Amino acid sequence: MTAPFMKPDFRVEKVAAPLRQSVTESIRYAIALGHFSAGERLTERALCEMTGVSRTLVREALRQLESEGLIEVVPNRGPMVTRLSAEQAEGVYQVRTELEGLACELFAEHASDKQRAALHEAFRNLKKSLKDSDPLARLRAKNYFYDCLVDGSGNQALGDTLRLLNARIMLLRATSLRAPGRSTASLAELADMMNALDERNGKKARTLAEHHVRNAAKTAISLLYSQQPVPANTKPKRAAKQAETAARLGSR
Repeated sequence: MTAPFMKPDFRVEKVAAPLRQSVTESIRYAIALGHFSAGERLTERALCEMTGVSRTLVREALRQLESEGLIEVVPNRGPMVTRLSAEQAEGVYQVRTELEGLACELFAEHASDKQRAALHEAFRNLKKSLKDSDPLARLRAKNYFYDCLVDGSGNQALGDTLRLLNARIMLLRATSLRAPGRSTASLAELADMMNALDERNGKKARTLAEHHVRNAAKTAISLLYSQQPVPANTKPKRAAKQAETAARLGSR
């Protein structure tokens, strides 16, 4: 059973990683976890209070998040959280399916013993995080698991490409994990994938990774469609689109 919800703390710890990187990560997680909603205006004052750092660092972080497509600067209004449509999410998931499938195949075939041990440790932490009352801890554990997976793939270009998508992938990952029962199902899918990786069966690992992403896609895209404001006279079209999307994702 998942522990009761606990409000995450987005204050930045002034240690280890470069401070600007830590501030950017804090704001990125705050957006991913719904602390700031899509379309909401981000004020420097609120972000300074949330992170506990200066306006200069906040501005630098906002520029980075704008380059990632997580926020957009609107004339006369300033920075706002980007609205990610269901159609955009479908495109991100199509790319994520291919990239993560390839990452698993390469990991199975090329990862060192040290990288395999690191992935197992990350998976154990991920399982523990599901009992944590802090949603930020759960999301961080999931992201670290994927960092280890990509590291063991041995393909720098693959890692660089996934990092370009990271902000939106993380946002969608948080969306899918909010669905009732999805966390448990996700863990079971990843456990099957881990078994294939241990067997060094690249093709099987890739197939299971793609299956995992498609299930996450069906959940997240369905939620996004339900949240999109649509005029009454177009609702039948939206329902048809949702059914078509679900059928297409499920048949792959």
